[in-house]
Amino acid sequence: MMPELGKYAVSVLSAYGATAIIFGVLVVYVLRRSAVAKAALAAQETSKDG
Repeated sequence: MMPELGKYAVSVLSAYGATAIIFGVLVVYVLRRSAVAKAALAAQETSKDG
C-alpha cells in the first residue's frame, strides 16, 4: 500500500533508497568490525595463555 506521492515521488523514493543503502553499509561495517575485534581478542587471549 503506497500513498500517492505526486510530483514528489522521485525525491521521496530516492531518499528512502539512499537511507536503505546507508543502513545496509553501516550494518556490514559494524559486523565486519565486530568480527575483527573478536579475532583480535581471541588472539590476545591465546597468546596470554600460552
